[in-house]
Amino acid sequence: MTVWKTSMRNFFAHKGRMALSAVAVLLSVAFVCGTLVFTDTMNTTFDKLFAATSADVTVSPKTAKVDDTPENGKPQSLPASVIGRVEKADGVKKAEGAVSSSAVTVVDSDNKNMGSDSGAPTLAGNWTSNDLRSMEITSGHAPRGPTEVMVDADTADKHDLKIGDELRTIAVTGDIKARISGIATFKVTNPGAAIVYLDTATAQQKLLGSPDVFTQISITAEPGVSDARLKQSVAAALDDSATYKVQTQKEAAEANKDSMGSFLDVMKYAMLGFAGIAFLVGIFLIVNTFSMLVAQRTREIGLMRAIGSSRKQVNRSVLLEAVLLGIVGSILGVAAGVGLAVGLMKVMGAVGMELSTGDLTVAWTTPVVGLALGVIVTVLAAYVPARRAGKVSPMAALRDAGTPADAKSGWIRAGIGLVLTGGGAAALWATTQADKSSDGSLYLGLGVVLTLIGFIVIGPLLAGIVVRALSVVVLRLFGPVGRLAERNALRNPRRTGATGAALMIGLALVACLSVVGSSMVASATDELDKSVGADFIVQSATPGQLIVPQAAKALETAPGIEHITHYRVLGAKLTNPDGSTTDEDVTAADPTYPSDLRRETVAGDLAAAYGKNAMSVGDDYANRHGIKLGDTVGVAFKSGATAKLKVAAITSDDTTVDQGAMYMNTTTAERYVPADKMPQNMIMFAKAKDGKEKEAYAALKSSLREYPTYKVRNQADFKQDLKDQIGQLLNIVYGLLALAIIVAVLGVVNTLALSVVERTREIGLMRAIGLSRRQLRRMIRLESVVIALFGALLGLGLGMGWGTSAQKLLALEGLGVLEIPWPTIVTVFVASAFVGLFAALVPAFRAGRMNVLNAIATDG
Repeated sequence: MTVWKTSMRNFFAHKGRMALSAVAVLLSVAFVCGTLVFTDTMNTTFDKLFAATSADVTVSPKTAKVDDTPENGKPQSLPASVIGRVEKADGVKKAEGAVSSSAVTVVDSDNKNMGSDSGAPTLAGNWTSNDLRSMEITSGHAPRGPTEVMVDADTADKHDLKIGDELRTIAVTGDIKARISGIATFKVTNPGAAIVYLDTATAQQKLLGSPDVFTQISITAEPGVSDARLKQSVAAALDDSATYKVQTQKEAAEANKDSMGSFLDVMKYAMLGFAGIAFLVGIFLIVNTFSMLVAQRTREIGLMRAIGSSRKQVNRSVLLEAVLLGIVGSILGVAAGVGLAVGLMKVMGAVGMELSTGDLTVAWTTPVVGLALGVIVTVLAAYVPARRAGKVSPMAALRDAGTPADAKSGWIRAGIGLVLTGGGAAALWATTQADKSSDGSLYLGLGVVLTLIGFIVIGPLLAGIVVRALSVVVLRLFGPVGRLAERNALRNPRRTGATGAALMIGLALVACLSVVGSSMVASATDELDKSVGADFIVQSATPGQLIVPQAAKALETAPGIEHITHYRVLGAKLTNPDGSTTDEDVTAADPTYPSDLRRETVAGDLAAAYGKNAMSVGDDYANRHGIKLGDTVGVAFKSGATAKLKVAAITSDDTTVDQGAMYMNTTTAERYVPADKMPQNMIMFAKAKDGKEKEAYAALKSSLREYPTYKVRNQADFKQDLKDQIGQLLNIVYGLLALAIIVAVLGVVNTLALSVVERTREIGLMRAIGLSRRQLRRMIRLESVVIALFGALLGLGLGMGWGTSAQKLLALEGLGVLEIPWPTIVTVFVASAFVGLFAALVPAFRAGRMNVLNAIATDG
């Protein structure tokens, strides 16, 4: 009970000093809980949507997948005659044919794309009674003919659509022009998909290319018939499990959920990883806080030990304070996490992914995880200071104002740090010498971990060296005040090292990712300059969407063009000379493609691969399967017949563009794949006539004015888009790392604030002998700046080492250009000085307001 009372008294006596540590715990726990609530809410949203849109039992083609993009623009289908067979099954109340396709683009009368900007699909299909499970018509009526279309309310609101407006649905078989006859509203949350409904006959003919097929059959059970029983009777009626897939509502919903699972998991674990970094940084803040509090209470601890308190009791008292800090910070963090999740939902809504707060999901595990993490991390961080408090000698404590430094332990720590850092440096060097990226990745991971831990352990030794060097450049300019700031920073190297290490972690990751991102852009740009001979590249702005035939034909009519190259990818099973079989993608292109993309060959002539019944393979594939020039490979096209093709060229895979690609002439593919099964173009290339580049560029863009989802880019555009995409990704990562940097800044603030309290008497004496308030504030600001620059210098240096090693792995994949983004590195370093200035504002202000006589009279 005495230990508990002592801990409570100390905790509330120093609540102001504990506040910033509590904020660090709060932020870290909030990030974890916010991530869990946000992803759980997304799961709930999709679960409700998939459950509402799935029929009691669904029949679909056996090989159809939820997230498949049809190669030829037409989803897999089944005969309409299946409905008659299904209707005869026991327990069937109703069976309807449904049509659904994601291989469409919907535009308004101004050719503005009605699709989502968030990556959610645009869907077109027919309206059925099964849709009434998830939607209701709130305006107008369902389409009654080929000139009518119905749209979902979310899309209508987003684009100000109303009944009577014209929409054009662009599909593989042609364009469908129709006026809006109705608007349907979701009964559950629609995360962002744009949906249009056509009448059944139009949907079959225009989306599937035939009036006698559907993509699936939706079956409603009679009252009292379970989904499982209905599935059994339907499967028995069809008696063809090799052709059809029969699923209950739960199974269909799970299949849809699985298609989203990988995306949600990546988002969840990536965000939790950044939360872990924030926790790691927070540990330094908590360690420093308790170390300084223990040092300031040395006399008090000595008195407790003198009157009979044991080491265990002192130790337990400090740990109980940590538990209280962890509980308070974690409870506030859990609440803040829910708020953060709501904020993230609003942000996602702004970019096109709608999530309703009505679906907000706070599982019981979320606050448990938040509390457990916050308390455990806080107690672990306080353990070393607590042990140090327990080891204080009563008499030494009564004599001294602080705990004596242990020189022996300092040398041991430095030795361990040097060994770890050396081992990490060796692992990073091994990364640069690796022949395989898989081996190099292991070395890189080991090197990152060891060098990070090594720098943290060796921080006090580095503080003595680096701070002195920085002082010569930064602090000595400010005369005696600068020298005082230097000595204050060096007074406790362990504390300075821990404070700088907190900032070091976040900035090391920033520097590493900046080097990797810049190197990727530079390497890709260099590869484009060397390899791409085409003047223009055409592809969809929507990932995975192929180029419809009418858009391809429009490109061919553009004036000023020397040639247009079609590029299609076909799935096939290859039978190799060594007897092995593999599933591969084979590229069918025009004979002009070798001039559009220059590829080195290790054997043969690439032009010969475009001859009759010929192909090329990459050298990696050839080496794995013992393929030589002139060998014959069996190519069984998934959408056609089997061909025997002669290997006329073997290309080098030392490239990033089309690495591993196998080429053949489009006319060769057309001999074995029916026209209605031939895939659409994945990408197209164009070459302008000499001196007609500007005219051709404008003509190509004009020819695609009716098809806004496709972009015409010259090489400069392509490079800029690549740079922008990587830049956007890095900005997201930097935004997530900002939390760790904020916690690190709090650490600097806390260290300075506690340091001012620790030096109260000293500050009073300095003021008494003539140091002005302005000089005092400047001294504290300069101390903060040099600590921040120390952490930045270590972090940026460490991060550039990691990034340079990582780039060597990218070089094995063809990204061979190393580029250090010096403007970014310098900007971050300079910004760190301003971070230091900002962190010192409050501590410097409080120090300046001290009463001189009261400060001198302070004991210790």
